[in-house]
Amino acid sequence: MSTLPLWLEPVERLVEAGGAVLVVLAVVAVLVFAMAMERWWYYRITWRIARRQLLRRWAARSDHSSWSARTLRQVWAEALVARLRKPLPWLKLLVALCPLLGLLGTVTGMISVFDSLSLSETHQARAMADGVARATLPTLTGMAIAVVGLLFISRLEHVIRREDQRLHDRLARALEESDA
Repeated sequence: MSTLPLWLEPVERLVEAGGAVLVVLAVVAVLVFAMAMERWWYYRITWRIARRQLLRRWAARSDHSSWSARTLRQVWAEALVARLRKPLPWLKLLVALCPLLGLLGTVTGMISVFDSLSLSETHQARAMADGVARATLPTLTGMAIAVVGLLFISRLEHVIRREDQRLHDRLARALEESDA
């Protein structure tokens, strides 16, 4: 009978199934998906408010056509898009780390399987197959997290490119409307 609190039982099962590396992968997965949700929230709420504020600030300027005004417009737009792009390198790092952590889990699992088989007098193929299946679980988990993370990164990069273009188009349209 386990003396662990109820909320730690899933962690205990993870460690039993795939080792401590699987717990690390679970933490990385939580980080990746938390960052994904934060970016979704940022894009849906904060980004749109910041974009409207930038468009109002640009429209409120009296000078839109000078070199310094156009440079200022470019700097403002790049700063706003940079805020949308900010966590992308961290997301890419975490996603790239997942398959490597999975392989680490598999290697350590295989070492423990061969170590336990060498200590036992019976060399059962069934025990080895069970150990190999357990050892490959971290690789499968790492690959699954990485694939989902890559899909999110791809979508986020697409949204960033589209929003960058839209922002520049709207700022240029505001310039044309003020010149008319």
